[in-house]
Amino acid sequence: MKVWIICGGRSAEHDVAMRSAECIAAALDRSKYNVHFVTITKEGKWLSGRAIEGPASSRLEEPRRAEDSPSAGALAVSDGLRDIVADITVSPSAHGGHNGNGHMVAFPVLHGPYGEDGTIQGFFEMLGIPYVGSSVLGSALAMDKAKTKEILFHKGVPVPRWISFKPGVGDARNGRIPQIVATVIGYPNFVKPANLGSSIGVSKVKSPDQLEDAIALASRYDTKVLIEEAIDAREIECSVLGNDSPTASIPGEIVPANEFYDYDAKYTNPDTELIIPADLSEQQAERVRNLAVLSFQALECCGMARVDFFLDRRTGRVVVNELNTIPGFTEVSMYPKLWEASGLPYPRLLDRLIELALERYRERKGLSVNRDQEAP
Repeated sequence: MKVWIICGGRSAEHDVAMRSAECIAAALDRSKYNVHFVTITKEGKWLSGRAIEGPASSRLEEPRRAEDSPSAGALAVSDGLRDIVADITVSPSAHGGHNGNGHMVAFPVLHGPYGEDGTIQGFFEMLGIPYVGSSVLGSALAMDKAKTKEILFHKGVPVPRWISFKPGVGDARNGRIPQIVATVIGYPNFVKPANLGSSIGVSKVKSPDQLEDAIALASRYDTKVLIEEAIDAREIECSVLGNDSPTASIPGEIVPANEFYDYDAKYTNPDTELIIPADLSEQQAERVRNLAVLSFQALECCGMARVDFFLDRRTGRVVVNELNTIPGFTEVSMYPKLWEASGLPYPRLLDRLIELALERYRERKGLSVNRDQEAP
């Protein structure tokens, strides 16, 4: 089977996505998969690369640059897209089956907007290729942190207090945000872009005089800003895997090296601790796992997601913070580490994600596209 790893992306999380893609490419079993990749640049150009050779490969080859392409000009930057389209339009007999029957699968490794928000998933749906991870709806809902909290709240899932708004676009609350924050959210609080991850653009606001700058920073990355209460809590994470009958891993705990789990604490500071399994009571661990699956289903996710929790140190209350439908797959990422500790090694986890992608593809492929003759 040919696996297309689509990595990078038009997002501030581009570099993290590239690191995840490297790890995935190195762990895929080359006796089962013919691995190719496409890098989407921060400017949105699709650059193709050659197949990654050898089971020991741990580094992606450089993408083919426009000047290296045999065809010059604007078409050269679309090599990656052309390769994928060519791959699905060849005769089925050349590969022994149609797309969903073992020929190819797309593995998007695109954190943040234009990759984790349903856009690339819609593209794969239009092309008719199986792909790893959540569908258009689940991806879009989970990417928007405000919409996530709204849906989970109405499903009875505990979430932190929050507000969201669009600065400077006529939102009636814009002029009253400081007052609303003071009365509804309180201090300290967190201000963040509603549609981004990796703690990019996130500020911990301890007093009213810091609020304006925090909103301005978040607004650099998204048109919608989320403000939520800061809970004195332990950070618990749980991995979910599956389609219609998802299962949850054992929970783990993050002990950030910094005041909160910011970009540096996630990816560069070696003092951040990952505790697997988390030191929880049986009841707490079961509560986390049940809420992880409930949240996954409420947002109509499929394939995979990492669910992030806060465990209030004072009250013991567990609340869901957010879901990541394309979680990190780097050497320090919790999603694969939690499954490894739950008995599912990294290569087998990738096998299972590909199986789930094909399973969902075959299910949808069986739907009729013709209007049935109605009974008289």
